[in-house]
Amino acid sequence: MTVAAVIGSGNWGTAYAAVLADAGCTVRIAARRDSIAAEINDRHTNAGYLPQLRLPDTVSATTSVAEALDGASIAVLAVPSQSLRDNLTVWRDLIPSDAAVVSLMKGIELRTGKRMSEVIEEVAGIGHDRVVVVSGPNLAHEIAARQPAAAVVASSSARMRSRVAEACATGYFRPYLGTDVIGTEIAGATKNVIALAVGIAAGMGMGDNTMASLLTRGLAETARLGTALGADPQTFIGLAGVGDLVATCASPLSRNRTFGYRLGTGMALEEVIAVTDQTAEGVKSCESILQLARSVEVDVPIVENVAAVVHDGRSPRDVLEALMSRARKHEGA
Repeated sequence: MTVAAVIGSGNWGTAYAAVLADAGCTVRIAARRDSIAAEINDRHTNAGYLPQLRLPDTVSATTSVAEALDGASIAVLAVPSQSLRDNLTVWRDLIPSDAAVVSLMKGIELRTGKRMSEVIEEVAGIGHDRVVVVSGPNLAHEIAARQPAAAVVASSSARMRSRVAEACATGYFRPYLGTDVIGTEIAGATKNVIALAVGIAAGMGMGDNTMASLLTRGLAETARLGTALGADPQTFIGLAGVGDLVATCASPLSRNRTFGYRLGTGMALEEVIAVTDQTAEGVKSCESILQLARSVEVDVPIVENVAAVVHDGRSPRDVLEALMSRARKHEGA
């Protein structure tokens, strides 16, 4: 029986732990708080995040990362992207030497512009052939309800991606194999920023035409950036690209869309942060994605204007006017 450790007990970490258990794994969750670990062990729930989910009996929890990782052949990292470097500095020697290291995180690191797989390789000294990225249209609340969904399991190693795909294949969760780690990560990070833009527009009272336009042009700039960084263009029309983009931008379950919606209604950034109890990755990543795009001279106007709202204090109406008044060009340019 495969032993999997999930480091992080938030929405997606908890939901993915249930997927792994339903697929036949023994799963140990490393939780940050004693109360969460106790609840998972005593009641098989994590009600603060996923109240509708009863975790299988093969899921247990601990506050000790060392205990969770002991003997695991799959180590899943499900922490906020901007905390990964500091956390891995502490955990790196605890990861078993032949474990597949799975990233569920969707962000670009501030200051360095590194993708999460690059941070894992650099800080933990783990070869790229052990790193696996899981991404797709995977809203945690729907996965917790065991509604059918698919995801990409991407790695440069056929052995590792097969190990992880087999460990999370269930009747409701279908993994597809992929090799494009760069494209999978760029798509996963950038879609959060596009979802902020869609949420802002919805909060301003805009309708489906606006959402469809932002989705389409957001996908275009995501693909431009990913391709410039060496990604396979086909990735952006697949599950990790348009699939995840649609789910995150269209669903009221999306944290990034909800955060953007509140900004669009006129709430100040500090007010939205105060009422938001979970991480909206796009809020911090919009800045790092913009810096990354500039480093390879790629135009990302939606990302740029979201960053202007979130970090520069510009009003949503001003950035909407800026987007609509840009110089005309051919759609495929």
